[in-house]
Order: sequence, then C-alpha cells, then structure tokens
Amino acid sequence: MLKGFFITGTDTGVGKTIISAAIIKIMQASGIKTGAMKPVESGCGREGDILMPYDGGFLKETARMDDPIRLVTPYCFENPLAPHAASEIEGTVVNVNEIKKAFYSLYKHYEAMVVEGVGGLMVPITKNYFVLDMAKEMGLPLIVVAKPGLGTINHTLLTVNYALEAGLDVAGVVINFSRPPEESLAEKTNPKLLSEICPVPVIGIFPFIKGLEETALEKAAHKSLNQELLKKYLPVK
Repeated sequence: MLKGFFITGTDTGVGKTIISAAIIKIMQASGIKTGAMKPVESGCGREGDILMPYDGGFLKETARMDDPIRLVTPYCFENPLAPHAASEIEGTVVNVNEIKKAFYSLYKHYEAMVVEGVGGLMVPITKNYFVLDMAKEMGLPLIVVAKPGLGTINHTLLTVNYALEAGLDVAGVVINFSRPPEESLAEKTNPKLLSEICPVPVIGIFPFIKGLEETALEKAAHKSLNQELLKKYLPVK
C-alpha cells in the first residue's frame, strides 16, 4: 500500500485544504518527507493569462516542495463548479492518465503523499470518472473531513459507508470547524455521537483558525489530531 492519505469531504467548503495542510505538518514533524497534490482545482484565479490554483499552491508551500505547480495541480478551472461541468464550459478535457502520471512522478521523490480531492467522493471529474475512482486508483487511505453542525451525521455516515462499500481503506474522520463555532447543540453533541456510531475512528476535532498562519496551523494539528491513529498508515521512522 502506498503511504500517505487521500483527503475527501462530506461536501464542498468543509475545509479539506486546511486538514490536508495540518496532516502534512504532522508527517513532516515525524521526519517523513511528504509531498502534496490537489489534482484538480475549480474556482482558480488568474495571474495574467494563467490560471493559478490557490489550494494547490498553499499545499505546495506547506510541504515546501520545489516541484512545478502543474505537477501538484495538473488541471485548473476558473469556474467554481464540478470539474466535469467546468471542463465543458472552458473547453479543457481532463485526461485522467495525466493526473496519474503526475501523481507517480511526485510519489517517487517522497516517502508519503497527501492528496486533496475536489468536493466529495461522487463529484465527477469526467463524465464517467469520479473522485471516488481517483481515490481507489491512487490507493491511499482515505480521511473524511466533516463539518460539526446540523446535518453532519447523515452526510458523514453516507460518505464513510459508501467508501467502505467501494473497497476504500478509510483511516477515519476529522470534524473541522471551517467557520467560527455557533455554539449550537448540534455542534456540541455531534462529535460524541459520531465517535459512537461511525464505523471508523474520529481522528480529531479541528478548531477554527482565522487565516492560514503556519505556526497556528501546526499547533492546532498537534493538539487536535490523534497522531497515533495517523501513524498507523505512515512509514516507520
């Protein structure tokens, strides 16, 4: 089995990028040379005529990679849509083999990889190829990022159970406060309930971090995530 993690979410906007970066920090602190990848990114900004991936760039910077950004994020789309929809509008055909080629090109230079998906598992990258298919082909253990509030029980269990039924190795769930806490009853009770009924472990409850300051991210990662659960899937150091 390849070492590292594939990060997916129960939905878009749950904070996959922050959790991906936090896990990179934990791996690096353990002495593991870690590479990162966001194979497809929608909603990219323009620098002149070039589309630049914000999330892919952030992960590249977090992992301190010297590799070209087009290896980290082979496909960029301007429209904030599912890649298949964005590709039809923008006239760019996603070649799945190019994504795989970039992944293995990076993997041979690192001891482990953290790959962030786009949206959730059933987001279409092409008409007949979904994030789920990419996760299966890359062969990395899956981490599911979930929101803490109302609705997360259903979304999380659907995602986890579907992944397990599809044959994915699900390392666990991270509950992420991608927004300031509302102090709702749902936020207070969902983490405990999920830890009781979810078929995979809750790896941690990640706090809301204003901005992307590296020290705060690293501190939150070490305080909030269960490193023993993560290390089960990483190279022995």
